[in-house]
Amino acid sequence: MLAPKRAKYRKQFRDKIKGIALKGNAIAFGSWGLKSLESAWITARQIEAARRAMTHYTKRGGRIWIRIFPHKPVSKKPAETRMGSGKGDIDHYVAIVKPGTVIFEMGAVEDDIAKEAMRLASHKLPVKTLIISR
Repeated sequence: MLAPKRAKYRKQFRDKIKGIALKGNAIAFGSWGLKSLESAWITARQIEAARRAMTHYTKRGGRIWIRIFPHKPVSKKPAETRMGSGKGDIDHYVAIVKPGTVIFEMGAVEDDIAKEAMRLASHKLPVKTLIISR
């Protein structure tokens, strides 16, 4: 699964997700894209599940670009632990997605196959999405 190789700081604050995507909001590589319509945290597992759904449907044809990366560490305290005694250990990593962010791109594949693959991938993600073309 996707995770940063190294980070300057191990743990991060949660932060707010405000506004719309100003960067990464247009198709740059492929001819079809999956655009987010909501803001959310997308985990590395969800990105991988969507990628696998697309790859499986296209029978490993065409090209797929993942336009988001899970940089943000999310910590979690163990079950049945009392409050206090510091912040929990890092549990998983998430990508911060704003409305308008292009999550996946696809190229070198027929239009109907690309659309169906994107539709299958969208079911694996926690946000409403829109399939866009160049």
